[in-house]
Amino acid sequence: MFRLSFAFAAIAVLSLINFYSYKRFLKRLDLFFKIQGVIKWAMIAITLCEICYFLVLRLDNLDPILYTLFSAMIGVSFMLFCVALLYDLFHIPYAKIPHDYSRRLFIKMVFDVTMLILALSYITKGFLNGMKAPRIKEVDVFIDGLESELSIVQITDVHIGKTLGKSFMDDVVKQVNALDADMVVITGDLIDMPVNQIGDKLDSLRAIQSRLGVYYVPGNHEYFYGVHKIMEYVHTLGVHVLSNRSIVINHTINLAGVMDMSGKRFDFEPPDLKRALLHVKPELPTILLSHQPKIVKEMSGEKIDLILSGHTHGGQIFPFGLLVLLDQPYLSGLYQHSKHTQVFVSNGAGFWGPAVRIMAPSEIVKINLKVKKA
Repeated sequence: MFRLSFAFAAIAVLSLINFYSYKRFLKRLDLFFKIQGVIKWAMIAITLCEICYFLVLRLDNLDPILYTLFSAMIGVSFMLFCVALLYDLFHIPYAKIPHDYSRRLFIKMVFDVTMLILALSYITKGFLNGMKAPRIKEVDVFIDGLESELSIVQITDVHIGKTLGKSFMDDVVKQVNALDADMVVITGDLIDMPVNQIGDKLDSLRAIQSRLGVYYVPGNHEYFYGVHKIMEYVHTLGVHVLSNRSIVINHTINLAGVMDMSGKRFDFEPPDLKRALLHVKPELPTILLSHQPKIVKEMSGEKIDLILSGHTHGGQIFPFGLLVLLDQPYLSGLYQHSKHTQVFVSNGAGFWGPAVRIMAPSEIVKINLKVKKA
């Protein structure tokens, strides 16, 4: 029921923003006066592609090429909508220009060309950024009570599925190994498909080089495809699954992990902080892996030094991050949540939906845990 509701809501929203983009932007461009019919049918075609995408999204029978094409249309729709909003806003001062026909005509032509160039640049830049390999980001985090420095590589939101496959996962593992980390953590949304369709796409996880092991918690997308089977499969690849439990690493830190917040919505395997922290050693610093940063809303005085999360994609397409912040307390980067707890949110290595990123580059993060001096 949730999937069906989400699909219909997404279709309704996209249909409305496509209508708005056409009516309030594309139709008003004098440059397109002679091809308005073509533009109109192009927007209808984009909307139909998006309807097909959401109706068959969870049926897993959509051809990968069509999947990539249809999902790309979502990115085009959102970016056109953002430009259409700007176009409308800038029309307010334009309407106040004195009624000199030739002057108004010239200003409108310049304005239309400028906004059209902006739209094309925005869309082109977004898709070019989406095709780039994840950047390497290093962050120093100072931890109270840490006896010796420790390096953690975090990968999250890889979204291996129809668009991103084995070659992408292999490249991510090569980047991870080049960082020579003490430990590697995967904070959810690793997979976007059922276990029986994975094949050899994740095999390179066996090749991750880490002195203290590789650890994983599921994200919301794993729940769409059978979270238990996925966790069991990931475990067979030599990865430790922290499903509401903890482990002591090298007598240096507690590493805990919780199930995803979407478990509450599915009424199945929700996050359980108390159980996850039940066996931690109180004298050691505690690192918590949680796919969604809003796990902080579940906290009630627990001693957690650092939370590592993903899920937000950093907004993926600016300014979508403003909407993400309506649901999540943090978007991207390192935050001081409370006196004793810091939260780091990664943009993620992959993408969901359109292969588009604007002002939110994909990343693999090396976190250097530093001894906090008094």
